[in-house]
Amino acid sequence: MKIVELLLGLSGMDRNRMQLRWVSAAEGQIFADFVTELSKVIQDLGPFDPEENKLRLAAVEGALNSPRLRWLIGMDRQITERENVYHAKLDENTYQELLRTAAEEEYQKALILEVLRDGPQSVRDISGKTGLPVYTVSQRLSDVEKTGQAEFCGYEGTTPKFIRLAA
Repeated sequence: MKIVELLLGLSGMDRNRMQLRWVSAAEGQIFADFVTELSKVIQDLGPFDPEENKLRLAAVEGALNSPRLRWLIGMDRQITERENVYHAKLDENTYQELLRTAAEEEYQKALILEVLRDGPQSVRDISGKTGLPVYTVSQRLSDVEKTGQAEFCGYEGTTPKFIRLAA
């Protein structure tokens, strides 16, 4: 749940639009109070246009499906409470920072891959459509090329273009 909140925050969509609370069936008033509270939060945030946020939502979904994040989330207790194969443990703060960095990078890669669905793009095209700095696009594009998700496809004049490869 925390990773979804983190990704919503990274994407610029307010993380408070989604909340989870465990409530027993016997706690009807607690449930009703929570629904009222959440309704007020959503009302204060204003309308949400899924079409306007289509790219960012797809990138959040792409990041959540990345093997790197799925592995990190699945190994949190092993990494922080037990030890790895080198007999080392990470403290909780270090793990959370590692997870935040991985989430940011995976979100950026997913954004780039979503933009590449529209066909060949230059680094500047991708930067303009994602809002990511050109340098960040170059770094993440290199990452997705290494994993076989995208590749250089030629030049338009002197500008290199990249395409998304089929999954």
